[in-house]
Amino acid sequence: MLLAGQLSGQNKKPEDYGFRHLQMVFRTDTVDILIKSEKGEENVRKPLFLFCQGSLPQPLIKLSAQGVYGVYPFYTDSLVAEYHLAIISKPYIPLIADVRTLNSDMTYRDSTTGRFPAAYSDRNHLDYYVDRNSAVIDYLLKQDFIDHKKLVVAGHSEGSTIAAKLALKNKKVTHLIYASGNPLGRMQSIINQSRTTETDTDSTRYAESNFAYWQQVVTDKDNLDATHGDTYKATYDFSYPPINYLMQLKIPVLVCYGTKDIALPFNDYLRVEAIRQGKNNFTFKAYIGLEHNYFPLTETGQIDYDRFNWDTVADDWRKWAAIK
Repeated sequence: MLLAGQLSGQNKKPEDYGFRHLQMVFRTDTVDILIKSEKGEENVRKPLFLFCQGSLPQPLIKLSAQGVYGVYPFYTDSLVAEYHLAIISKPYIPLIADVRTLNSDMTYRDSTTGRFPAAYSDRNHLDYYVDRNSAVIDYLLKQDFIDHKKLVVAGHSEGSTIAAKLALKNKKVTHLIYASGNPLGRMQSIINQSRTTETDTDSTRYAESNFAYWQQVVTDKDNLDATHGDTYKATYDFSYPPINYLMQLKIPVLVCYGTKDIALPFNDYLRVEAIRQGKNNFTFKAYIGLEHNYFPLTETGQIDYDRFNWDTVADDWRKWAAIK
């Protein structure tokens, strides 16, 4: 999603793109926080809405000659009318970058090694994000413009796992939105991908390779070697079934997912189990025919990027949080 605004000049700041930029120190790390507020209402007391983004070390503000790529996957108008909308940068990843300096997937890599920065990989695991985000919440609640009556935490994809555990840990969270997650963990998505879309056969046996990889991860679950991508520690942490966090929650929880998402059966399982256990604090929203990022599929099974549904999803979040 591209937002209006041209790439020009040097030393651009988040404020140039309509964001308030706050910084705090967590352990020894500088943490960058962007706040989006209704123009002219930056100091009006409103509740906090914290969005936990998904995986990959992408700068929050990505600049191109055509404009600025959306910091959030959705337009923010409906949410900032009622909240101050916060997002936190990935550790040791630039806050702002020209897309020409990034990889095709918009990730930032060390120019010397060609890999993700070591300082990022060392921190790219669940408990770091949960502890850091909890500290950010405590910091933001001290700001005069934040109203304490409601605190909504939303997470998408990998961010949904962070949000779920964060809501369990930080009792100041009043509402959780669990979007496009896998309640049974990352490895279940990887295996299901192999079973259903990689044409797993007796000769290819992709899923068997996944199980072999998982055994290696479990055997060396604290390994932070990121030579081949995510560390074993990151995979292990994000593969612990988030259903174990979710089912302990007493606060209102919205679970939303597309019915063409690879994690569909696991979200349906969560729904069945929530009904069985009488978890009346759960609300489920299944988006029929939409995939992981809420795009529909064409007749040939390709993602139709021309039909953008994120704004509908974000407005559904707003409506749900208003009545819960």
